[in-house]
Amino acid sequence: MLRALQRRWESYKYRFVPWIAFNLRHKRRTLRFVPEESKDKTISDEDVLQTLLRMFKALFVNDLTRQMPLLSFLPEIQSKYLDVQIAQPETSEAIGGNQQSQMSFHAEDVLFNTLGFSITRRHSSLVSAGTGVFVTRGCVPKRTVVAMYPGTVYENYEPIFFQSLGNPFIFRCIDGVLIDGNDKGISKAVYRSCSKRDQLGPLKMNDVSWLGDAVWNPLAVGQYVNNCSADKAANVCYQEFDIPECFPIQFKQYLPNVSYSYEVQRRLRVVVLVALRDIAPGEELFSNYYTIIS
Repeated sequence: MLRALQRRWESYKYRFVPWIAFNLRHKRRTLRFVPEESKDKTISDEDVLQTLLRMFKALFVNDLTRQMPLLSFLPEIQSKYLDVQIAQPETSEAIGGNQQSQMSFHAEDVLFNTLGFSITRRHSSLVSAGTGVFVTRGCVPKRTVVAMYPGTVYENYEPIFFQSLGNPFIFRCIDGVLIDGNDKGISKAVYRSCSKRDQLGPLKMNDVSWLGDAVWNPLAVGQYVNNCSADKAANVCYQEFDIPECFPIQFKQYLPNVSYSYEVQRRLRVVVLVALRDIAPGEELFSNYYTIIS
């Protein structure tokens, strides 16, 4: 039991404010400093947008058979895909859990064919760190979007107390917005509920598949990226991005984020992870949990 508690603490302590405050001065090698809020971007928002559009379009086209009922409600969009000829894998007609399993494998292939790499979750190389994220195929070029941080988006005044208890997946944005990336318990139920609330008939406004093992958007594993250490330098960093109003409605089904409040009049906040250097296959992704804005 003591070992289990110790493992949970080792994973959680990086989110525990008193521990962070006490240890900041001892963590100089694992801190990320940026001069000001406006410069906390490794790549431009336009680059982030184009990468997401490119990836989501590839996922959409490679799953066009399943998308046809949706397109029947969007004739103007459907016309754009009339000339798309795609060979659907035989596994697309499987049923139940087997279909989800094959879809996950297929999505990783789409990621590799589109961006030139694939990533997956597996046991971290760090002691007591639990699950981590690894590059499995291909090389991730520097300044490339490599993952997304999924979860429910909370304004800084919205209730998140019960969701945050023992939760190591709370991400705080620069402006105080919080993203709960926990895929279990209350957090999971809240995300599912908000997703159902926002759905417009057959049109899904976000992705819920990241809550399970078979993800439709293979980038949505960023909450499992571990903090860097003195021995394991950060090779990715977080970058906030607000989804523009012009974002294609047929691609919103791949966005792994949902706003907690329906009344919030602002663009959907997402967080991407960007490569700080070239990352080779087999490497684990490491970020800086501590970002200090001067």
